[in-house]
Order: sequence, then C-alpha cells, then structure tokens
Amino acid sequence: MDMETIAASKFKVSCLSVVDRVHKTGKPVVITRYGKPVAEIVPPRVPKRPKNWLGHMAGTAQILGDIVGPVFDESEWDALR
Repeated sequence: MDMETIAASKFKVSCLSVVDRVHKTGKPVVITRYGKPVAEIVPPRVPKRPKNWLGHMAGTAQILGDIVGPVFDESEWDALR
C-alpha cells in the first residue's frame, strides 16, 4: 500500500482539504518535513458495536434499597436532598 505524502509547508496551506480527503477516502496521509515523515493523518477508529445491543448492559447496575416505596420519616427527607 503506497501512502500519500505531503510536505509540511503544503499541508499548512491545505490542512482542511487534506483532513476532508482522509475522512472521505479513509486513506492516511503522511506529512513530511525535509523529506522525512513527521506526522500521519489517519481516519478515526470506529468503535465496534455488539451484534445484539439489547440487554448488553445487563448486570452492570445495582439497586440499593427501595426505589419505589414512599419516604416515611421526615429524617429520611434530608438523606434524599
């Protein structure tokens, strides 16, 4: 795979268009200075989503106490604030 290279001075002038091109094509661009690579513009990695996202978070939460019952004492109201 032959990667596109661009001189730093030319990249400075055309930065936004280079970034747009990397985004559209998905191909990285190497930025050079005096002919030597100094940086690389690459598209971001796309996080892998689980095939079945329903129920994916099952078992990751914990219920502490009664989340439905009413508050009986006025002293419990202070804890709720």
